[in-house]
Amino acid sequence: MSAATTRSRTPDRLCAEAVELARAAAEEVAAPGVVGEHVGLVVEGDRVVTHLFECKEPGYRGWRWAVTVARASRAKVVTLDETVLLPGPDALLAPEWVPWSERLRPGDLGPGDLLPTDAEDLRLEPGFSGEDMPPPNSAVSEEMAELVEAEDAEVTGEAPANLPVAPSRGSIAAVAEELGMRRARVLSRYGLHTAADRWEESYGPKTQMAQAAPASCVTCGFLVPLAGSLRQAFGVCSNEFSPADGRVVSLAYGCGAHSEAAVMPKPPRPAPPVLDETRVDELPLRPAADSGSVETEGPAEEFGHS
Repeated sequence: MSAATTRSRTPDRLCAEAVELARAAAEEVAAPGVVGEHVGLVVEGDRVVTHLFECKEPGYRGWRWAVTVARASRAKVVTLDETVLLPGPDALLAPEWVPWSERLRPGDLGPGDLLPTDAEDLRLEPGFSGEDMPPPNSAVSEEMAELVEAEDAEVTGEAPANLPVAPSRGSIAAVAEELGMRRARVLSRYGLHTAADRWEESYGPKTQMAQAAPASCVTCGFLVPLAGSLRQAFGVCSNEFSPADGRVVSLAYGCGAHSEAAVMPKPPRPAPPVLDETRVDELPLRPAADSGSVETEGPAEEFGHS
């Protein structure tokens, strides 16, 4: 109910005076002692008024008990309509609900947790299922597989039908296995780019560590290159003293633990003492006389008595 609608209507007198009826209804629904003072009323319609009471329930700060009463036309008895707990203008509300797929953050998955992947996940695409047949002129067609079987027969001396296991070399399944495509779903181009952007942001050339590094990872002996197209831009760090140990790093990343970093210079040794054996050093046995003292003898005394 808007404030404009509330101000535009005059509450029914009998419904507005039914405060104790509304309080009794609120106390019947609520726990004992949680219904506070009467804080106002709202005109819902002709002979329909909602009384608002303060809620003292712990954890429901700013909420109000709303009890709606009504009166039939030409009737003098006010009846109870409904009783609900509603938030006020300064009520403490729970944050807006967010689906788990949007709340999930890296590192939230723990032991025993299962993370289902959406069937329409853009990061994945279908792998080789064996249903797609190659074109006749393909290098992995049935004709090529027969030629491979014939070649194996010449080497083994047996016919392909007599071999214990039919050769799979040359089949599309064998090629897919070699390329790592024999999975239900594989990484899509979109998933590949998102992963590369994420790794580039964490361990890329724009990080503070890489800016202060003596050289990049592409020349480091601790770099383990990745396979496939990612090999051109990323690798895995294997230096236990590096902050990126065991992580995928960009080839342009770097740190102070580079294998070819400058060797720390050794502290210089002090020069050995030089002993001059051709010169004699005089060592006084007594301290020198105080230069400020002046001895007076006979002539000084004579002048003093003149």
